[in-house]
Amino acid sequence: MKKKVLALVCSAAMLLGLAACGGKEAESAAVPAAEQKPAIDISAATLMSAGTLNVGCEVGYPPFEDFAEDGTTPKGYDVDIITAVADKLGLKVNIINTAWDGIFAGIGVNYDVVCSAVTITPERKETMIFSTPYINNYQAVVLMADDTKEIKSFNDLDGMSIALQKETTSDILMSDYKSTGTIDIQIVANEKVTSCFTQLQNGEVDAVVVDSTVADGYINSSKDFKIVYEDQSEPEQFGIAMAPENTGLQTAINQALKELEEEGFIKDTYDYWFGAAAE
Repeated sequence: MKKKVLALVCSAAMLLGLAACGGKEAESAAVPAAEQKPAIDISAATLMSAGTLNVGCEVGYPPFEDFAEDGTTPKGYDVDIITAVADKLGLKVNIINTAWDGIFAGIGVNYDVVCSAVTITPERKETMIFSTPYINNYQAVVLMADDTKEIKSFNDLDGMSIALQKETTSDILMSDYKSTGTIDIQIVANEKVTSCFTQLQNGEVDAVVVDSTVADGYINSSKDFKIVYEDQSEPEQFGIAMAPENTGLQTAINQALKELEEEGFIKDTYDYWFGAAAE
Protein backbone atom coordinates (compact mmCIF):
# COMPACT_ATOMS: atom_id res chain seq x y z
CA MET A 1 0.00 0.00 0.00
CA LYS A 2 0.90 2.32 1.44
CA LYS A 3 4.08 2.64 0.13
CA LYS A 4 6.07 0.49 -1.67
CA VAL A 5 2.01 -5.10 -1.25
CA LEU A 6 -0.41 -13.11 1.48
CA ALA A 7 -9.81 -26.00 8.30
CA LEU A 8 -10.84 -25.83 11.25
CA VAL A 9 -12.67 -23.33 13.36
CA CYS A 10 -11.45 -19.80 13.91
CA SER A 11 -10.24 -18.90 17.36
CA ALA A 12 -12.56 -16.83 19.50
CA ALA A 13 -10.38 -13.80 19.04
CA MET A 14 -10.68 -14.16 15.27
CA LEU A 15 -14.44 -14.39 15.46
CA LEU A 16 -15.07 -11.38 17.66
CA GLY A 17 -16.74 -8.73 15.56
CA LEU A 18 -14.96 -9.59 12.30
CA ALA A 19 -17.23 -9.33 9.29
CA ALA A 20 -16.70 -10.56 5.78
CA CYS A 21 -16.20 -8.33 2.77
CA GLY A 22 -18.80 -7.77 0.11
CA GLY A 23 -21.60 -7.01 2.54
CA LYS A 24 -21.73 -10.43 4.17
CA GLU A 25 -23.01 -10.63 7.70
CA ALA A 26 -20.56 -10.92 10.55
CA GLU A 27 -18.43 -13.90 9.68
CA SER A 28 -14.82 -14.51 10.34
CA ALA A 29 -12.44 -14.85 7.49
CA ALA A 30 -11.79 -18.28 6.38
CA VAL A 31 -10.28 -20.50 8.90
CA PRO A 32 -7.47 -20.76 11.30
CA ALA A 33 -5.71 -22.27 13.65
CA ALA A 34 -5.18 -25.84 13.87
CA GLU A 35 -4.88 -27.45 17.26
CA GLN A 36 -3.86 -24.95 19.81
CA LYS A 37 -0.16 -25.12 20.45
CA PRO A 38 1.44 -23.53 23.49
CA ALA A 39 1.75 -19.77 23.01
CA ILE A 40 4.95 -18.64 21.35
CA ASP A 41 7.53 -17.31 23.81
CA ILE A 42 7.40 -13.51 23.96
CA SER A 43 9.66 -13.03 26.98
CA ALA A 44 12.20 -11.13 24.86
CA ALA A 45 9.57 -8.83 23.34
CA THR A 46 8.72 -5.34 24.51
CA LEU A 47 5.00 -4.57 24.75
CA MET A 48 3.28 -1.33 25.74
CA SER A 49 0.54 -3.21 27.61
CA ALA A 50 0.93 -6.58 29.29
CA GLY A 51 -1.18 -9.25 27.59
CA THR A 52 -2.09 -7.05 24.61
CA LEU A 53 -0.67 -6.42 21.16
CA ASN A 54 -1.51 -2.81 20.27
CA VAL A 55 -1.72 -2.38 16.51
CA GLY A 56 -1.68 0.82 14.46
CA CYS A 57 -3.90 0.43 11.43
CA GLU A 58 -5.53 2.80 8.95
CA VAL A 59 -9.05 1.40 8.92
CA GLY A 60 -10.46 2.36 5.55
CA TYR A 61 -8.29 0.52 3.05
CA PRO A 62 -10.47 -2.42 2.03
CA PRO A 63 -10.10 -5.32 1.82
CA PHE A 64 -7.06 -5.00 4.11
CA GLU A 65 -8.91 -3.06 6.76
CA ASP A 66 -12.40 -1.65 6.91
CA PHE A 67 -15.31 -1.31 9.32
CA ALA A 68 -18.00 -3.93 9.74
CA GLU A 69 -21.68 -3.08 9.44
CA ASP A 70 -21.74 -1.61 12.95
CA GLY A 71 -19.32 1.11 11.79
CA THR A 72 -16.85 0.50 14.61
CA THR A 73 -15.57 -3.08 14.45
CA PRO A 74 -12.48 -3.47 12.24
CA LYS A 75 -12.51 -6.25 9.67
CA GLY A 76 -10.31 -7.25 6.74
CA TYR A 77 -7.28 -9.24 5.67
CA ASP A 78 -4.80 -7.38 7.88
CA VAL A 79 -7.17 -7.55 10.83
CA ASP A 80 -7.48 -11.32 10.48
CA ILE A 81 -3.74 -11.78 10.04
CA ILE A 82 -2.70 -9.68 13.04
CA THR A 83 -5.48 -11.17 15.20
CA ALA A 84 -4.23 -14.67 14.39
CA VAL A 85 -0.64 -13.59 15.11
CA ALA A 86 -1.65 -12.15 18.48
CA ASP A 87 -3.52 -15.36 19.27
CA LYS A 88 -0.36 -17.36 18.54
CA LEU A 89 1.51 -15.12 20.98
CA GLY A 90 -1.11 -15.58 23.67
CA LEU A 91 -2.13 -11.94 23.41
CA LYS A 92 -5.31 -9.97 22.93
CA VAL A 93 -5.29 -7.64 19.93
CA ASN A 94 -6.17 -3.96 20.15
CA ILE A 95 -6.63 -2.23 16.77
CA ILE A 96 -5.96 1.51 16.96
CA ASN A 97 -7.39 3.33 13.94
CA THR A 98 -4.73 5.79 12.78
CA ALA A 99 -4.46 8.10 9.78
CA TRP A 100 -1.90 6.84 7.28
CA ASP A 101 -0.05 10.14 7.27
CA GLY A 102 2.25 9.85 10.27
CA ILE A 103 1.27 6.30 11.23
CA PHE A 104 4.89 5.16 11.67
CA ALA A 105 5.62 7.88 14.22
CA GLY A 106 3.27 6.08 16.61
CA ILE A 107 5.31 2.87 16.77
CA GLY A 108 6.43 2.38 20.36
CA VAL A 109 4.44 5.46 21.39
CA ASN A 110 0.80 4.66 20.66
CA TYR A 111 1.09 1.03 19.59
CA ASP A 112 3.56 -1.84 19.34
CA VAL A 113 3.32 -2.53 15.62
CA VAL A 114 1.77 -1.28 12.41
CA CYS A 115 -0.09 -3.85 10.34
CA SER A 116 -1.74 -1.88 7.57
CA ALA A 117 -0.62 -3.02 4.11
CA VAL A 118 2.87 -1.64 4.73
CA THR A 119 5.36 -2.21 1.93
CA ILE A 120 8.83 -3.26 3.05
CA THR A 121 11.31 -0.79 1.55
CA PRO A 122 14.99 0.00 2.09
CA GLU A 123 14.06 3.51 3.22
CA ARG A 124 11.72 2.22 5.89
CA LYS A 125 14.23 -0.33 7.08
CA GLU A 126 16.42 2.60 8.16
CA THR A 127 13.94 3.55 10.91
CA MET A 128 11.96 0.36 11.66
CA ILE A 129 12.16 -3.41 11.39
CA PHE A 130 9.72 -5.74 9.66
CA SER A 131 8.30 -9.19 10.00
CA THR A 132 8.73 -11.65 7.20
CA PRO A 133 6.39 -10.72 4.32
CA TYR A 134 2.83 -12.04 4.48
CA ILE A 135 1.55 -10.96 1.05
CA ASN A 136 2.83 -9.82 -2.35
CA ASN A 137 1.52 -6.79 -4.21
CA TYR A 138 1.90 -4.83 -7.46
CA GLN A 139 0.84 -1.41 -8.63
CA ALA A 140 -2.27 -1.56 -10.79
CA VAL A 141 -4.43 0.64 -13.02
CA VAL A 142 -8.21 0.36 -12.58
CA LEU A 143 -10.85 1.61 -15.04
CA MET A 144 -14.62 1.36 -15.15
CA ALA A 145 -15.67 -2.01 -16.50
CA ASP A 146 -17.16 -0.51 -19.67
CA ASP A 147 -14.15 1.70 -20.44
CA THR A 148 -12.49 0.77 -23.74
CA LYS A 149 -9.13 2.47 -23.16
CA GLU A 150 -6.09 0.23 -23.68
CA ILE A 151 -3.51 0.60 -20.91
CA LYS A 152 -0.44 -1.54 -21.45
CA SER A 153 1.93 0.51 -19.28
CA PHE A 154 1.86 3.55 -17.02
CA ASN A 155 2.95 5.60 -20.04
CA ASP A 156 -0.51 5.04 -21.52
CA LEU A 157 -1.97 7.18 -18.73
CA ASP A 158 -0.60 10.28 -20.47
CA GLY A 159 -3.20 13.05 -20.57
CA MET A 160 -5.48 11.43 -17.99
CA SER A 161 -6.66 12.36 -14.50
CA ILE A 162 -5.57 9.77 -11.94
CA ALA A 163 -7.03 9.20 -8.48
CA LEU A 164 -4.79 7.70 -5.78
CA GLN A 165 -4.26 7.75 -2.04
CA LYS A 166 -1.85 10.27 -0.56
CA GLU A 167 1.55 9.17 0.69
CA THR A 168 1.25 5.69 -0.80
CA THR A 169 3.41 3.86 -3.29
CA SER A 170 0.92 4.82 -5.96
CA ASP A 171 1.35 8.49 -5.07
CA ILE A 172 5.13 8.26 -5.08
CA LEU A 173 5.14 6.37 -8.38
CA MET A 174 2.75 8.66 -10.25
CA SER A 175 4.36 11.80 -8.84
CA ASP A 176 7.70 10.57 -10.14
CA TYR A 177 6.25 9.95 -13.60
CA LYS A 178 4.77 13.45 -13.59
CA SER A 179 7.75 15.34 -12.13
CA THR A 180 10.17 13.79 -14.60
CA GLY A 181 7.94 14.71 -17.50
CA THR A 182 7.53 11.08 -18.51
CA ILE A 183 3.79 11.57 -18.79
CA ASP A 184 1.45 14.53 -18.36
CA ILE A 185 -1.20 13.56 -15.82
CA GLN A 186 -3.48 15.25 -13.34
CA ILE A 187 -3.08 13.63 -9.94
CA VAL A 188 -6.09 13.68 -7.60
CA ALA A 189 -4.71 12.62 -4.21
CA ASN A 190 -7.18 11.47 -1.55
CA GLU A 191 -6.92 10.73 2.15
CA LYS A 192 -8.86 7.47 1.68
CA VAL A 193 -8.62 4.94 -1.11
CA THR A 194 -12.41 4.55 -1.05
CA SER A 195 -12.69 8.12 -2.36
CA CYS A 196 -10.62 7.16 -5.41
CA PHE A 197 -13.12 4.51 -6.50
CA THR A 198 -16.06 6.84 -5.82
CA GLN A 199 -14.47 9.47 -8.04
CA LEU A 200 -13.91 6.91 -10.79
CA GLN A 201 -17.49 5.72 -10.53
CA ASN A 202 -18.77 9.30 -10.70
CA GLY A 203 -16.69 10.09 -13.78
CA GLU A 204 -14.55 12.64 -11.94
CA VAL A 205 -11.29 10.90 -12.91
CA ASP A 206 -10.21 8.64 -15.74
CA ALA A 207 -8.43 5.96 -13.74
CA VAL A 208 -7.30 4.82 -10.30
CA VAL A 209 -3.74 3.73 -9.55
CA VAL A 210 -3.69 1.50 -6.49
CA ASP A 211 -2.26 -1.66 -4.97
CA SER A 212 -3.23 -4.70 -7.02
CA THR A 213 -4.47 -6.46 -3.90
CA VAL A 214 -6.86 -3.59 -3.14
CA ALA A 215 -8.02 -3.60 -6.76
CA ASP A 216 -8.60 -7.35 -6.52
CA GLY A 217 -10.79 -6.83 -3.48
CA TYR A 218 -12.93 -4.18 -5.18
CA ILE A 219 -13.36 -6.28 -8.31
CA ASN A 220 -14.21 -9.34 -6.25
CA SER A 221 -17.09 -7.43 -4.64
CA SER A 222 -18.22 -5.25 -7.58
CA LYS A 223 -18.55 -5.67 -11.33
CA ASP A 224 -18.21 -1.91 -11.89
CA PHE A 225 -14.42 -1.95 -12.15
CA LYS A 226 -11.68 -3.80 -13.99
CA ILE A 227 -7.90 -4.02 -13.71
CA VAL A 228 -6.33 -3.14 -17.04
CA TYR A 229 -2.65 -3.17 -16.07
CA GLU A 230 -0.41 -4.54 -13.32
CA ASP A 231 3.27 -3.66 -13.11
CA GLN A 232 4.61 -7.10 -12.26
CA SER A 233 8.17 -6.00 -13.00
CA GLU A 234 8.39 -4.50 -9.51
CA PRO A 235 6.70 -6.74 -6.94
CA GLU A 236 6.19 -5.38 -3.46
CA GLN A 237 5.94 -7.25 -0.17
CA PHE A 238 3.93 -6.23 2.86
CA GLY A 239 5.18 -6.79 6.40
CA ILE A 240 4.35 -5.91 10.01
CA ALA A 241 6.42 -2.92 11.13
CA MET A 242 7.84 -2.38 14.63
CA ALA A 243 10.50 -0.40 16.48
CA PRO A 244 14.09 -1.23 15.47
CA GLU A 245 15.10 -2.28 18.97
CA ASN A 246 12.16 -4.68 19.38
CA THR A 247 13.87 -7.69 17.83
CA GLY A 248 12.33 -10.00 20.41
CA LEU A 249 8.85 -9.11 19.16
CA GLN A 250 10.03 -9.48 15.56
CA THR A 251 11.26 -13.02 16.25
CA ALA A 252 7.99 -14.00 17.94
CA ILE A 253 5.84 -12.53 15.15
CA ASN A 254 7.92 -14.28 12.50
CA GLN A 255 7.39 -17.59 14.28
CA ALA A 256 3.65 -16.94 14.41
CA LEU A 257 3.53 -16.13 10.68
CA LYS A 258 5.52 -19.28 9.92
CA GLU A 259 3.04 -21.43 11.81
CA LEU A 260 0.08 -19.72 10.18
CA GLU A 261 1.64 -20.31 6.77
CA GLU A 262 2.24 -23.99 7.53
CA GLU A 263 -1.33 -24.42 8.77
CA GLY A 264 -2.73 -22.93 5.56
CA PHE A 265 -4.31 -20.02 7.38
CA ILE A 266 -2.58 -17.29 5.36
CA LYS A 267 -3.59 -18.82 2.03
CA ASP A 268 -7.17 -19.46 3.15
CA THR A 269 -7.47 -15.91 4.49
CA TYR A 270 -6.04 -14.51 1.25
CA ASP A 271 -8.53 -16.50 -0.82
CA TYR A 272 -11.38 -15.35 1.43
CA TRP A 273 -10.68 -11.61 1.15
CA PHE A 274 -9.34 -11.36 -2.39
CA GLY A 275 -11.29 -14.13 -4.08
CA ALA A 276 -11.03 -15.47 -7.60
CA ALA A 277 -10.09 -12.05 -9.00
CA ALA A 278 -6.74 -12.33 -7.25
CA GLU A 279 -5.84 -15.76 -8.59
